[in-house]
Amino acid sequence: MCYKIIVAVIGRVTSLDETHPPFFFSTLLILPINFITMPRRFNWSSYCLGGLGIIVLLLLLGSFTVVEYGTVGLISRLGKVTDKKLYPGLHFKVPVVDKTIKYNTQKVTYEASVNPEESEATYSDYPVDTTTQDGQQVEIRYTVRFSVDPTKAKWVAENIGLEKDVVEKVVKTDSRIFARNIPREYRAEELYTGNVTSVSTKIENTLRPKFEANGLLLDEFGIRQIQFEQDYIDAVEAKQIAKERVTTEKHKAEQEKHKKEQAITKAEAEAKAQELQQKTLNAFLLEKLRLEKWNGVYPKYYFCGSKDLMFNLPNESK
Repeated sequence: MCYKIIVAVIGRVTSLDETHPPFFFSTLLILPINFITMPRRFNWSSYCLGGLGIIVLLLLLGSFTVVEYGTVGLISRLGKVTDKKLYPGLHFKVPVVDKTIKYNTQKVTYEASVNPEESEATYSDYPVDTTTQDGQQVEIRYTVRFSVDPTKAKWVAENIGLEKDVVEKVVKTDSRIFARNIPREYRAEELYTGNVTSVSTKIENTLRPKFEANGLLLDEFGIRQIQFEQDYIDAVEAKQIAKERVTTEKHKAEQEKHKKEQAITKAEAEAKAQELQQKTLNAFLLEKLRLEKWNGVYPKYYFCGSKDLMFNLPNESK
């Protein structure tokens, strides 16, 4: 009988994984075999004393727990979470009776990406499919960075569960709901042209009080990409090309109009100048202009009255 008790207690104390059944169940399965093969001359008193010594040693070893940096621990005593918080370091606990629940207080990331298996986030999932205000299908890829509020760790343990439960019940659920609903308030053109910051900020401001109500600290929500269907992308690009062509033709037309206006302005200026010259033109001015243009060389021939009568003028330089 002592053998049964010793094996059961050892199995309970040395069970390190608190999410699985204690080790002593598997020990009890082989217990009948041990009784059959046990020698009759075995000293029961020595065996019980040695076993009790081992139990005491294991109880002492099970009286301490280590909380790593970046985590906070809680004590669960007989199924009830106590108010005692365990911060990084070595702590005492009642063996067999107490269990340690640990939460990561470092930044945890949840990411919705097209290849979750290749993501380096703490938790990864697939993107969110939704539609815009004008009915265009889009895919939202985003990242949430958060942490458990150490001051609310007890409430989280009692009402939500472990870290994976926090992600599944709060982070994943709420972020995907709002990542699906809020983009529906925007037209596709607004999202396609880069109005992503506005959407991210609105989702983050909506998530923050939800996280705080569930014992979480939201560090950041960010949309990494809004993916449109290829047909819409092609249509937008074709529209943009057509718009650029119209702009180019309009610019050319404006240039031609400007050139025409310049030509008209120049012609009007020349006409005005000629008109002014005609008003001021007289014999004295003509003679003055002729002399200004004369190069100082006399003509070699001179026509007198008729083109048939021509005189050869002498060269005075000889």
